[in-house]
Amino acid sequence: MIIPIYKALISLSFPIIKATYIKKRQKTNKEHPVRFNERIGLYTYPRPEGKLYWLHGASVGESISMLPLIDKLLKEDKNLSIMVTTGTITSAEIMAKRLPERAFHQFIPYDVPKFARNLLNHFKPDAVLWFESELWPSLISEIHKTKVPLILVNGRISDKSFNRWKKFKFLSKELLSYFSLCLGQSEQDKNRLKILGATNVDCVGNLKYAGIPLPVDAQKKQEIVSSIGNRRVFLLSSTHSNEEEQFAEHLKEFQRIVKDVLIISVPRHPHRGKEISEAFNKHGFTTALRSNKEPLTAETEVYIADTIGEMGIWYSIADVTFVGGSLIKHGGQNFIEPARDKNAVIVGAYMHNFKEMLERAQSSHAVIQRYSAPEVIEEAISLFMEEELLNTAKQNAYNWAEAEAKVLDGIKDALVKELSR
Repeated sequence: MIIPIYKALISLSFPIIKATYIKKRQKTNKEHPVRFNERIGLYTYPRPEGKLYWLHGASVGESISMLPLIDKLLKEDKNLSIMVTTGTITSAEIMAKRLPERAFHQFIPYDVPKFARNLLNHFKPDAVLWFESELWPSLISEIHKTKVPLILVNGRISDKSFNRWKKFKFLSKELLSYFSLCLGQSEQDKNRLKILGATNVDCVGNLKYAGIPLPVDAQKKQEIVSSIGNRRVFLLSSTHSNEEEQFAEHLKEFQRIVKDVLIISVPRHPHRGKEISEAFNKHGFTTALRSNKEPLTAETEVYIADTIGEMGIWYSIADVTFVGGSLIKHGGQNFIEPARDKNAVIVGAYMHNFKEMLERAQSSHAVIQRYSAPEVIEEAISLFMEEELLNTAKQNAYNWAEAEAKVLDGIKDALVKELSR
């Protein structure tokens, strides 16, 4: 009875939620100014002809992880179209640039039964692939009512989520029973899904290992390469608040020892560009801000690439990459992309979001873990100063990433088998 009660309460309280929480999100630019109607179940994008799969992921990470699977499914079924839903503006912008032909993006509606029904009635998907660890009761139960196959893909149950769901096992059991198949990211996730009530559970690997190469605008890359000249690149990638400040305090020592290296800082959230520029300026660095079209010159010491959709350029020109979200308790970011581009990869102390991935990478000597900004910088100095060490680190990272990419076939085969039943 708990799900019907929840659905009734969320329907009744939504006007209050909209007037408070959602209004605040709109004021802080966390909702799309033009496409907000999608969030309340009002869709105008026409349903494509033929078969349609709906793939849902929470935000940037999940949506990017879908891309290789989307590409493979579309190539193997010319009658198929794919709708991707996410909830953030950044993910929508990235999907607009990276989704292939016969795939399109829409915003996920808020978890209100009427909104969910509107989406289902408008698009009439033939299957739903759920890439998010959050199980939204209204959305999932409304999908279940349509009798459309619902599959959990790349399911991850963190320690926090597992402990929370165990307290409400009666609810998790019912929600998970709506999935015809649950594919866990790891054996641990598979076991946790079983404990929480899933019945048909398997693990064929982590889809995040199978990412396709990031897009690279050849003209923009050439402009950057020309501006950099003979300098090598130390990349601070997907950094979060305070991480840049930690590096700014200690990078002068790096510059003193290692000559002819440009530092490029790419924040996880591009709107922080000005803040990052100020942090480096405060410590005496000459910076240039890409979003302001400030030129990258021979005098530029730190280039702040506060843009969206250009990550492929930075990985393709980097020699050593530090992957952020790991010197603070965020839990890290996906480091397989720089590995695939043959960067020497360094991560920080806090990698609990990628625990299994890190263990697998470390077993192949594909990633270096250090526990503070000074330690990361010390490692970067060693790599830049010892050519053989740098080349070995690059090759190890690349070899591991290529081997892990094979997981895609296993996931695709499991989905095809389930959807053909």
